[in-house]
Amino acid sequence: MNEAIVKKLHEYSTATERYLREYFITIRNVPKKLHESMMYSINAGGKRLRPALLLGSFNTFSNNQLMAAVPFAASIEMIHTYSLIHDDLPSMDDDDLRRGKPSNHIIYGESGAILAGDALLNSAMENILSDLNKNCNENKLRAAYIIMEAAGASGMIGGQVLDIEGAYDGDSLAAMHSMKTGALIKAAVLAGGILGGCGKNEEIYLTEYSQNLGCAFQIKDDILDVESTSDILGKPIGSDSRNEKTTYTSLYSVETAKKMLSERIDDSLNALNGLERNTAFLEAIAIYVRDRKD
Repeated sequence: MNEAIVKKLHEYSTATERYLREYFITIRNVPKKLHESMMYSINAGGKRLRPALLLGSFNTFSNNQLMAAVPFAASIEMIHTYSLIHDDLPSMDDDDLRRGKPSNHIIYGESGAILAGDALLNSAMENILSDLNKNCNENKLRAAYIIMEAAGASGMIGGQVLDIEGAYDGDSLAAMHSMKTGALIKAAVLAGGILGGCGKNEEIYLTEYSQNLGCAFQIKDDILDVESTSDILGKPIGSDSRNEKTTYTSLYSVETAKKMLSERIDDSLNALNGLERNTAFLEAIAIYVRDRKD
């Protein structure tokens, strides 16, 4: 990434981190252990990619202050963090390492992790509704609905169910990941664009960009699960194979998966050509997804 893009990414990450820090300081009447468990996973690090996508998409269409969109970006990160806590549970992927630290359930127990995840999901919705209560408009309502839908039964939760049931061919694998991984990525991009005032035709290009990006992100994850190390990824590698899960690398091959990754990134970048906007940040994120090491 060039210096300007890195600076933007830092700006978006810093704004999200600051908001999350202040939010968790101000929430009241939360049992101490629950609050600690929520904070443990929120503060565990991570790329903050989804809030950056929301804020980058917002800035693509608006020059307004980021605070118009930061509450939504913070809620996206709460939802993502909740999903990671639940993903790691023994009844799900049964992983004991996340972001280079022990998974939440290793520290706080399985019941503590489940409840921390539930609380983060609910807090994300409370946070958005609090922002809407202060200043509500049609774009904010649409953005809120898109985020909430992505986190629900037809999005991430439904995708997790399909993942547990098992995907056995290319179409069902792609459909499952479009819900489990892709839904929140798509929601981040679309919600950011809508908050920034993008037009209906522009939403079409954002949808195409984000759907391809979400698929590419998962393909890259599957490749890294084969080729990377736990030290680099900050989480166990080879867990998909141990759990006998169908992945892009197991269904096809590593080389074929890499070709599919490249094609998806190309399609994602091509979609941005339909926008008569400065899409440098969104383009850079697509390249980052293709080239990332962790």
